[in-house]
Amino acid sequence: MHVAFGADHAGFPLKETLIRAAAGAGYSIEDLGTHSIDPVDYPDFAAAVAREVASGRADRGVVVCGSGAGAAVAANKVRGVRAAVAHDTYTAHQMVEHDNANVIALGSRVIGPALAEEILLAYLAARFTGEDRHRRRLDKIAALERE
Repeated sequence: MHVAFGADHAGFPLKETLIRAAAGAGYSIEDLGTHSIDPVDYPDFAAAVAREVASGRADRGVVVCGSGAGAAVAANKVRGVRAAVAHDTYTAHQMVEHDNANVIALGSRVIGPALAEEILLAYLAARFTGEDRHRRRLDKIAALERE
């Protein structure tokens, strides 16, 4: 699985930790920045990750900002992306299993690195169930996107 990572300045240190964890678990990584703690705008990096996922160049995406909220909002503006904030392992796997989420957003000012690694690995290991009820709901979400 190829995973694209992006973060703003607040998320940069946690992004680096998460990239090491994902690579150590055998995932292919793409780091779309930022590459320092110098102030930048989170929508730029969230959009870069979302575009990689929407195009199929990445299987999943990970975006990190201070709360996770702004990065999730920005990523969700890219057609075909289903991004959600997760600060626990249940949400991290359930968002994939039921909602086929393809981008996870994490808040570097909300959770610590050890928990963030557990959340990331739960998200990456999860698979969409494909159950009819979940497909029906995703079809409704896709219809909203076309409005």
